[in-house]
Amino acid sequence: MKEWKKNIRMVEPYVAGEQPQFEHMIKLNTNENPFPPSPLVTEALKNMNTEKLRLYPDTTSDILVSALAEYYNVKKNQIFVGVGSDDVLAMAFLTFFHSDKPVLFADITYSFYDVWANLYRIPYKTVAVGEDFKLHKEGYYEENGGIVIANPNAPTSLCVGRDFIEDILIHNKDSVVIVDEAYIDFGAETALPLIEKYDNLLVVQTFSKSRSLAGMRIGYAMGNEELIEALMNVKNAYNSYTMSTAAILLGAAAVKDVAYFKNNIKRIMDTREYVRAELEQMGFKVLDSKTNFLFIHHEKIKAKELFEALRGENIFVRYFNKPVIDDYLRVTIGTKEQMQVFLGFLTAYFQNPFVAKKG
Repeated sequence: MKEWKKNIRMVEPYVAGEQPQFEHMIKLNTNENPFPPSPLVTEALKNMNTEKLRLYPDTTSDILVSALAEYYNVKKNQIFVGVGSDDVLAMAFLTFFHSDKPVLFADITYSFYDVWANLYRIPYKTVAVGEDFKLHKEGYYEENGGIVIANPNAPTSLCVGRDFIEDILIHNKDSVVIVDEAYIDFGAETALPLIEKYDNLLVVQTFSKSRSLAGMRIGYAMGNEELIEALMNVKNAYNSYTMSTAAILLGAAAVKDVAYFKNNIKRIMDTREYVRAELEQMGFKVLDSKTNFLFIHHEKIKAKELFEALRGENIFVRYFNKPVIDDYLRVTIGTKEQMQVFLGFLTAYFQNPFVAKKG
C-alpha cells in the first residue's frame, strides 16, 4: 500500500435508495411524497430575489426557524436546522456522542446510524428488536453514551407511543436521547412535548416526507436551549453556511400552508390503508404502519424475486439484502393511481408470474 493511502479514513458508506431516471416509471422505493410542494412554495420560488443568491445565506436561518417556532409553539433558540435530517442527525452524533460508552440503537433501523458511528469513531451497540420487529424498552436500560430511536422505525414502519419514549428518558437521565421522527406526521405520536420536561431529549424531523421537499434538503431538531446551542457551536466550527437561501425561503413557505400539508397527509394515509387491505387480501403480511410506506412479506414468493419482477416493469420498491428482513419489501405510498398499477401488477403476477414478467 502506498504511504498516502494509509492516512485515508476508510468507512463503509450508507447505500441510498436507487434513483432511476426513466420517463415512465412508478417510484415507490425512497419514501418521497407523491404530491408536489405547497402552492406557497411555488409562489415563493417565482418571487425569489435572485440577486440575494450572490450573497452568503443567513447563518441563523431566521426566516425558517421563526416559521417553525410559530408552528410548533416553541422558542427559536430551541430549534436547529440543517441540510436534511441526515445532516442534523450527523451533527448530533458529532456533538453529543463523545463518550467511551456505547451509543444504543436498534439492530433493525435506519442504516445510517452505524455509518455515522463508524465515521466519527463512536462506540455503539445495537439492541435487538423482537421477532415482531417491535422495540423493547428494557434493552435501553443499560449504561450507554447516548440513545437513538427512530420513531416510527424504518424500514419496519412500526412506532411506539410517547410513554415509551418517556420511560427511556427516565432511565437515561445522563445520556442524550435522540428521537428521529422522519415519519411522525403519518399518524404517530410525537415526543416533542417532552422537551420541556427532559433537557436531554432531541427531536429530529424533516421536510422530505410530509412536506414534499426532499429535493430541497431541509431537516430540523428541537430540544433544550443548551442542546441547540451545542449543535450550533459544532455547526459553526464545521460549516456556518449549511442552509441555502432558497431552502430557507421555500421551507418557511411550506410551513405556513397548514391546510395543504394536512390534506396531503390525509390523502397518503387513506391510500396507505386502502393498499394495506388489498395486499392482505392477496395473502401478504403487512406490518402496522404509521409512515408513508408499508413493510410487506409473502410466504409463497421470495421478496427478491418480486422486487426484480416489479423492477422489470419500471415499478421500483425497496429490497434490503440483510439478515432477518431479506424477505420483506418496503413500498412507498404513491398516488392512488400509482398504487392501483402496483396492485394490478401483483394480481397478474400471482395469477401467472411468467405472463406478468412479460407484461
